[in-house]
Amino acid sequence: MRLPRDAFYERFYFQNRPVIITSMFDSWPARERWNFDYFRARCGDAVVEVQFGRDADADYEINQPALKRTMRFRDYVDHVEQSGVTNDFYMTANNASRNRAALAALWADAPPIGEYLDAGAADAGFFWFGPAGTKTPFHHDLTNNVMAQVVGRKRVLLVPFTDTAHMYNHLHCYSQIDGGAIDVERFPSVQQARMIECTLEPGELLFLPIGWWHYVEALDASVTMTYTNFLERNDFGRTYSTFQEL
Repeated sequence: MRLPRDAFYERFYFQNRPVIITSMFDSWPARERWNFDYFRARCGDAVVEVQFGRDADADYEINQPALKRTMRFRDYVDHVEQSGVTNDFYMTANNASRNRAALAALWADAPPIGEYLDAGAADAGFFWFGPAGTKTPFHHDLTNNVMAQVVGRKRVLLVPFTDTAHMYNHLHCYSQIDGGAIDVERFPSVQQARMIECTLEPGELLFLPIGWWHYVEALDASVTMTYTNFLERNDFGRTYSTFQEL
């Protein structure tokens, strides 16, 4: 169901509570248009940035700057379409600085969700695209986020920030726990974490509050748009200037 602006901010944003919301972007052209053939026809010759070689690096998210590669978008689309289940390559928010310009023609298909977001903000959203099996390891963000699931499904594990003591935080905002195969013998305290599991379906919007740990795994070839340009304050990361390596 739709969630009005005031209800969203009062019941979830300001209370640091996650929620799945439906019917908020049913009118997006992306819901009907976005598929492999459309991507190739619309932006096929654009040169985009992606991550490759993730399977060979256990710390693929931490080391993602070393895994960047540029290629034509149509070639990347072919990789996604022809691959099986794999986490070896993925286009994520970390590739946004180049891809927002390269894939600008797609942005009109996903207009701002004005009920919650500032349409005039410089942040135009982040484009995530990859095959089934792509993963985002357990971490927490320094902003509130919202995920708009456009194509495919994603499995999401969530843990409240108040359970950080059980999440084996080892570097910056990352956990040592593999959300895809949780090892309770190695990390016994994780059993005390209040873990929520959900499957995000196409057309659903997931609000991820700041500080909440989350693990995301694509169950299908998927496309997700994420946003941080909320109408209320969301610049907390500016004051997070240092971290301790443990």
